Amino acid sequence: MNRLKSLCSALLGLGLLLTAAAPAAAHDEGARRRADNAPLVIGHRGGASGYLPEHTLEAYALGIELGADYIEPDLVATKDGHLIARHEPNLIDTTNVKSLPQFAERRRTVMLDGVPTDGFFASDFTLDEIKQLRAVQSFPERDQSFNGKFQIPTLVEVIELAKRKSREEDRRIGIYPETKHPTYHQGIGLPLEDRLLGVLGRAGWNHRNAPVFIQSFETANLRYLRTKTSVRLIQLVDANDVKPDGSLDFTKPYDKPYDWVVSNRDGLFADLLTPRGLQEVKGYADGIGPWKPYLIPSACKSVQNGACADVTGDGVVDERDRVLLPPTDVIANAHKLGLLVHPYTFRSEQKRLTGTFEGNAVNEYLAFYEAGVDGLFSDFADTAVAARAMFLLKHDPDYARCLVNGRRCERNND
Repeated sequence: MNRLKSLCSALLGLGLLLTAAAPAAAHDEGARRRADNAPLVIGHRGGASGYLPEHTLEAYALGIELGADYIEPDLVATKDGHLIARHEPNLIDTTNVKSLPQFAERRRTVMLDGVPTDGFFASDFTLDEIKQLRAVQSFPERDQSFNGKFQIPTLVEVIELAKRKSREEDRRIGIYPETKHPTYHQGIGLPLEDRLLGVLGRAGWNHRNAPVFIQSFETANLRYLRTKTSVRLIQLVDANDVKPDGSLDFTKPYDKPYDWVVSNRDGLFADLLTPRGLQEVKGYADGIGPWKPYLIPSACKSVQNGACADVTGDGVVDERDRVLLPPTDVIANAHKLGLLVHPYTFRSEQKRLTGTFEGNAVNEYLAFYEAGVDGLFSDFADTAVAARAMFLLKHDPDYARCLVNGRRCERNND
């Protein structure tokens, strides 16, 4: 039986006990409510990075097994010009490099987007040397038992995995690469963009209908890519933090795209999500990937001395001490222009769930699906898929009949 059908049947048997706790957003009831146009589940750093070390073939494969439609390889360049999957050019937190004596002298400090950064950098290693490293779990609260077991993959290997799994799973699995710190890579003579397009071209995936999205927090490289490819492009939008009242904090270096810094352009990331900013994005990209507080913000339940108070009484202040605010108009404004909306990042740990969700990660997904997102990035693809099935069961009678009658429930997310 199809895995999604098994999952949804189990949910039906449980009587759909989990219910969204968030307020519903205003939306067109006829839009984005059918299984053939369901929200994408994008495997953040693989889709199983909540369980395994991120950006490894094993994490990508598990993310696919858990139901991810797309897997996300963040891309950095090696000394000899290969694209590998790492969250940052700095390898110190996601690999075992600091424990390997043969590479001890490689440690140094570089200026990464204007910030002095200590560590070991992919551009100082050949691919053969990268293959001597092993991945580690970068979140200390997550399972550390797989540290040192899995290699660092190349983009070529990630594409090969996605193609093979597409055949085995009998469904379309795509990739969602991010060009990490493109201005930095240009500055060290290892620009990412043409290397990426070259790999996609050799894989037969450099065209509009390929199962590929390319994303970036910078704007100039996306504009360049638009002149070179018809692959779908996504403008990522960041911020530093959320203030007690729910407004966003734009402390440097998370205040604006770094190419704006080097070009002396005024403005903040938030400017990209105004009606005027979205119109600008429409000129070179197919969608936006905003940090999720831009779409549904949250505020402190109680404030003391200008900061969130420990309402839960557990001795720490985290997302559990906050409450959701009404959704913003960003999704509606983006959709008016035909832009896709793919927010990030959805995680299941209690401390990362706004108090409104009552400790249930499914409730967060349901809130954003109801708000009308076209997809979302998750460290836990299985939870995202379960919540999507519940969402579809609520809004698409044909999908429910399909599950009950045992037919394959087709979805066309592209």
